[in-house]
Amino acid sequence: MLRQSGAAGRRTPGTATRGETVPTVPPASKAARRTAVDVSALLERGRTLAMPVLRAAVDRLAPPMDAVASYHFGWTDAQGRPADGDGGKAVRPALAVLSAEVTGAAPRTGVPGAVAVELVHNFSLLHDDLMDGDEQRRHRDTVWKVHGPAQAILVGDALFALANEMLLELGTAEAGRAARRLTTATRALIDGQAQDISYEHRDRVSVEECLEMEGNKTGALLACASSIGAVLGGADDRTADTLEKYGHHLGLAFQAVDDLLGIWGDPGSTGKQTWSDLRQRKKSLPVVAALAAGGAASERLGEILAADAVSSDFANFSEEEFAARAALIEQAGGREWTAEEARRQHTIAIEALDDVDMPEQVRERFTALADFVVVRKR
Repeated sequence: MLRQSGAAGRRTPGTATRGETVPTVPPASKAARRTAVDVSALLERGRTLAMPVLRAAVDRLAPPMDAVASYHFGWTDAQGRPADGDGGKAVRPALAVLSAEVTGAAPRTGVPGAVAVELVHNFSLLHDDLMDGDEQRRHRDTVWKVHGPAQAILVGDALFALANEMLLELGTAEAGRAARRLTTATRALIDGQAQDISYEHRDRVSVEECLEMEGNKTGALLACASSIGAVLGGADDRTADTLEKYGHHLGLAFQAVDDLLGIWGDPGSTGKQTWSDLRQRKKSLPVVAALAAGGAASERLGEILAADAVSSDFANFSEEEFAARAALIEQAGGREWTAEEARRQHTIAIEALDDVDMPEQVRERFTALADFVVVRKR
């Protein structure tokens, strides 16, 4: 909820231009500073361990779904030629592999979980891009734009089925527990997407509703990623639940930063259009917080967004018109409130780690990944 007096009454920072680093996050944690954890190496480890297994899973798909999926992952271009595309940040595989080490298991123990989570994540991206009408992802045309809506739907469905196969074919009790957690997270993710779509057609959405939606849409899968390797390594439910708490709040911090980037991010870094979320009329946290703040800028923003909802010319709005809406959001305090929320959720995530018995090096790596999530430009 909006704490204290909400966005109203807070100091509004000076207007920042699109493309600058979004000022979201606290200084790096003491653990990250003390050990100088190499987050790039953690991300690369997760990617390196998971990628061969992920490619082998995609190869199981029938043509042309295998080719369409390869394009989506950035392995090929639109003509099917090998490409070195941007495969994303790989935060979820890194978390899944790291969580296996909580139990003392080898990082590879978490690989089936890492791949399963990554398949579900990309299933959601394929469907979300189509539902949202997004034409760009990772600096390339989206799958529905290149291969058509039908293929985007079918390949997304196939990736979801593959995710469950990756776990259940292990045939262990731990794999069954992991699959149940993944299925629960996927259902929450779908609930969040449904909420997101329904909110686009409403004039007002409360901050509480927005946080619930983002907890489902983003927090649930990051929570699963943060625990699934530990489950495969034999962790008990209490340990897995606590790791999920870390991941859930990390997901809320992650989404808060995404919401900032969705309005003020540099397209050269995000791979999306300028003012992306404003073009889609998304009720993201900066917008919702600004509308809840009260005051002249908040009231004016509400009037403009209400008019936008019934405008026949919205698709032809100029850069200046979207920039004016972004300025009102900032003036009302929506940008600063969202940055503070990212910091708050980051802190809750880190504190959750105190309730899990794990090697200190593993704890420091979890902390460093949390720091990375909220200090980024894409």
